[in-house]
Amino acid sequence: MSAANNKQLYIGEGFEGPGVNLCHVNVLIGPRNGPAGLAFATALATPTAGHAPFVVIARPGIPTKPATLYVNKAQIVNDFHGNATWGASQAGIAKAVAESLESGMLPPEAEDDWVVVTANWVNPGADDLDAVFLNHYNGTKNAIKAAMLGLPKKEEVFAAARQVSNPFYTPK
Repeated sequence: MSAANNKQLYIGEGFEGPGVNLCHVNVLIGPRNGPAGLAFATALATPTAGHAPFVVIARPGIPTKPATLYVNKAQIVNDFHGNATWGASQAGIAKAVAESLESGMLPPEAEDDWVVVTANWVNPGADDLDAVFLNHYNGTKNAIKAAMLGLPKKEEVFAAARQVSNPFYTPK
């Protein structure tokens, strides 16, 4: 992967898994001195009630590279949901981001000069931490790939729009 096109902002979406343990993640990726960096700094500096963005870690004291921000879409409702969000979900994201850098899906300059902002849905009814981890790992890998490769292509979007559906609503 080369950033030779000088693009300042990559946007991707990932959806993985069934039921209450599914992952829906949106990513913003790009240079720290561009829109992704501004989004990272703004979100980190302006938490709101129930939504406190945090830096994603591979282990305590070892943040993933590139620097990645976790923004929760669902307010934490109980201890298990907190563990699913701060534990399993963010661990899956940390693994996906680090592997994306290691594999070359993210360019070498992303290591220290780019950021990733993730907006993540963890259902308050989640009931399986291993499934939450795996779904967020796969969903984030897919979102990064989509962002970096410009996926989906417009033909796929046009075809899908003819029969719009999502897990929460399908028109009649």
